[in-house]
Amino acid sequence: MSTTELDTSAIAIQSAHGLVIADFLSSCTHAWPGRIAATLTLQGCPWLCAYCGTPESHDPTGEGRVTWQRVLEQLESHRGMVDAVVFGGGEPTAQDGLIPAIREVRAMGYAVGLHTMGAHPGRLASVLPEVDWVGFDLKGTPDMYAHITGSDTAGTQAWASLESVHESGVDYEVQITVDPTVHTREDILATVRALIHRGFHAPVLQQPRRAWASAGYRRALRNRGIYDVITHEDLPDLARR
Repeated sequence: MSTTELDTSAIAIQSAHGLVIADFLSSCTHAWPGRIAATLTLQGCPWLCAYCGTPESHDPTGEGRVTWQRVLEQLESHRGMVDAVVFGGGEPTAQDGLIPAIREVRAMGYAVGLHTMGAHPGRLASVLPEVDWVGFDLKGTPDMYAHITGSDTAGTQAWASLESVHESGVDYEVQITVDPTVHTREDILATVRALIHRGFHAPVLQQPRRAWASAGYRRALRNRGIYDVITHEDLPDLARR
């Protein structure tokens, strides 16, 4: 190996070790449909969605709970039992160490997935050539985003990111969490219509994840779920999860 290659490798490893990791699961069957995947939850998110399934990862200044070295050790020990690694968050594209980490994981022989909500279109575009699959968390039509996320620019960012994913040729799944505290039936129907009109993949409709949400959100939810917003007859061709 040349000196240049050694220097490049050292930079990549140092950068990957700078990842701030809120959580790590060595094996999971729901992060990437059809795959048994290890999952990393990276710290930091710019949006304030009530139904967030990982609220502990929201604070961008929060400290990590898992080191990158520990992740590598676990991935090494799980060779043959896990076939993919999924990076999620928070919003994983916010961290500079993401691409070096992806390259290290790929060098170990793992396929790589990414969970994103598209908050950073430019960063996402640079990551897309590095991954095999994207799970895209779509929250509604562009004009719904300010209410859901607390950001006036979120809708433009998210839909620009989804366009980038679609045009990249990377396999992807659009996921809509149907939240009874913010979505109406017409919101969901309008979002699906907008996706189809623009030629994007049909989405998967998901239940909000009560177990990891805040106590205040669980109280507001009042045990409601996806079918309190849409009926079984609505959008019968879409998968539900």
